[in-house]
Amino acid sequence: MKLRDRVAIVTGSTRGIGRAIALAMAEQGADVVVTARTLAELETTAAMIRSLGRRALIVQTDVSRNQEVMAMVHDALGEFGRIDILVNNAGIQAPIGPLWENDPDEWLRTILINLGGVFLCCKAVIPVMIRQGGGKIINLSGGGATSPRPFFSAYAASKAAIVRLTETLAEEIKQHNIQVNAIAPGPVNTRMTEQVVATGAAAGERALAEARRVNEERQRPEAAAELAVFLASGQSDGLTGRLISAVWDDWRALPFRLDEIMSSDLYTLRRITMTMTASVGGNI
Repeated sequence: MKLRDRVAIVTGSTRGIGRAIALAMAEQGADVVVTARTLAELETTAAMIRSLGRRALIVQTDVSRNQEVMAMVHDALGEFGRIDILVNNAGIQAPIGPLWENDPDEWLRTILINLGGVFLCCKAVIPVMIRQGGGKIINLSGGGATSPRPFFSAYAASKAAIVRLTETLAEEIKQHNIQVNAIAPGPVNTRMTEQVVATGAAAGERALAEARRVNEERQRPEAAAELAVFLASGQSDGLTGRLISAVWDDWRALPFRLDEIMSSDLYTLRRITMTMTASVGGNI
């Protein structure tokens, strides 16, 4: 088993990608702290983990609230004595529609949960991992991280920021043997996809067509869960500060290309460098 007797926290683990990751880690031998805002769904996920022969701790948490996040980490340490893996999966995508029509409170709430939640969970867990001598942090990115996503400005901005936060944090803590990476899960049939379909024309033609296709094809989150297990395991040691696509990247080959990847801008938010005219000068 790749994660035998490791302890993982998976936020937003009540459904979709989060639940798939929690179960995949349990299948590989991890005990799992399941956390989200809906208690009934947490109990379902925990029961599924226990049926696999692993321990599960339920901690009802709003990741945008610092006190609740700190309590989550306290409870995890009280139950298991350590935290080896943090998966920051919790997120929302509203509001949907043109930016100038978005409700400001709803827009800022999305940033607070999607980006602020990653910050708060990392801030709470990193001191534990430093004391332990290492750990793995996995952040879920998504649509809008590497290209525009019209009519989802808050979601897209937060997911792009998560990638840059991943790269920055990886540099800050690499001397502590803590690796931080981000996953682009690809199109998956989740409640978020159903929300896009329900929103209709306000989501834009492209997003609506894609959501309908994903719903019809019932695309599932197993690829993202498998990648999360890889990044949480010793197989990914030395790989940090990268954004990896569960669907499009040949991530199973990454251990064989580690030196090449870590000495380049591969799998990062790349900045294109071009030579400007003499009247402007320099590079951008």
